Amino acid sequence: MALPSWVCFAWGVRQSCSLGPRRFFSYGTKILYQNIEASSSKFFPPIRKAMLPPDSFQGKVAFITGGGTGLGKGMTTVLSSLGAQCVIASRNIDVLKATAEEISSQTGNKVHAIQCDVRDPDMVQNTVSELIKVTGHPDVVINNAAGNFISPTERLSPNAWKTITGIVLNGTAFVTLEIGKQLIKAQKGAAFLAITTIYAETGTGFLVPSSSAKAGVEAMYKSLAAEWATYGMRFNIIQPGTIKTKGAFSRLDPTGAFEKEMIHKIPCGRLGTVEEIANLAAFMCSDYASWINGAVIRFDGGEEAFISGQMNSLTKVTKEQWDTIEGLIRKTKGS
Repeated sequence: MALPSWVCFAWGVRQSCSLGPRRFFSYGTKILYQNIEASSSKFFPPIRKAMLPPDSFQGKVAFITGGGTGLGKGMTTVLSSLGAQCVIASRNIDVLKATAEEISSQTGNKVHAIQCDVRDPDMVQNTVSELIKVTGHPDVVINNAAGNFISPTERLSPNAWKTITGIVLNGTAFVTLEIGKQLIKAQKGAAFLAITTIYAETGTGFLVPSSSAKAGVEAMYKSLAAEWATYGMRFNIIQPGTIKTKGAFSRLDPTGAFEKEMIHKIPCGRLGTVEEIANLAAFMCSDYASWINGAVIRFDGGEEAFISGQMNSLTKVTKEQWDTIEGLIRKTKGS
C-alpha cells in the first residue's frame, strides 16, 4: 500500500508514493517527461538577447576552447555579436570551421578556427603561437573545453581517469600557462574565465574524475587571481548548474530518464539556457567587471542551495498536508 503523500514528500520517498499519473511522450526510443517546467518558472523567464551594449568588445580578441559546440559556441556567438574577434579551438576542425562560418555570417565579425587538443602541451603552444600571429594577444581567454561521462568509480580505467583530468585540469593549465607567459612578455593584461560546475566544491559520486579536475581548476584560478593580477590578468569562474546542451546530455542522461527529476531540484523551476550563461560570461570578461577577480559565480537556478538543505523537499507539501502535519505536531507531548 502506498504511503500517505505527505509522508512521502516529508521524507523524500517518491518511488513508493502515489503521486498521480504522469504523462509521457515518445522521443525516438526515449521516454521523456512531457512537462519539464515547474510552476515557479513563470517568475524566471530566460532572456535570450545580449545584455551588454553593442561594441562592448570592439577591438578585442577572445580565445575560447571547446568553442565549436554547446556553451562554447553560445559564448562565442555573444562575444562576436558584441564586436570581439573570436578564435575558437577544439579537436574537431570540421565542426570548428562550420561553427566559425555560421557565427561570422550572423554577426559580421570574423571567427577563426584552430584545431587543438588541449591535452597536448606542444599542440597548445603551437595554437597560442598561431593565435597571436593571426589576431594578436587575446584580451579574453575562456577555458571551456571539457570531457565527462557518468560511471561507477570502480568501473573506471586509468585511461578513463586520464582522459577527463587531461582535458579539464591539464588542458586548462596548459592553455592558461602558455597564454599567461606570452601576455607577461608582452606586458598585456587579459580576463580569464573557467567554466566548472556546482559539484566542484562538494564532489559527487559517479563523476569522480570530473569532480576532482574541476576542483583543481578552481584552486588554480583562485591562486592565479592573487598572483597574476600584478601583470594585469584577472581570473574568475562560473559554476553552471543544469543547462541542456546536446553534447552534455548525451553522456550524462543518455536515456532522458533523469531530465524530469532535475526540475524538482531547481527552485527557479526550469533548466538554464545557453544564452543566459553566454551573457554572464560576456559580463565577467568585460571592462564592466574589471574589479571582479578570484570570484566563483554559481549559476544554477538555486539547485545547490536546494540540495544542500536537509528539509528543502518539504516545498512539495500542500497547504492541506501542512494542516495535517501541524495537527500531529501539536498533539505531541514531551520530547
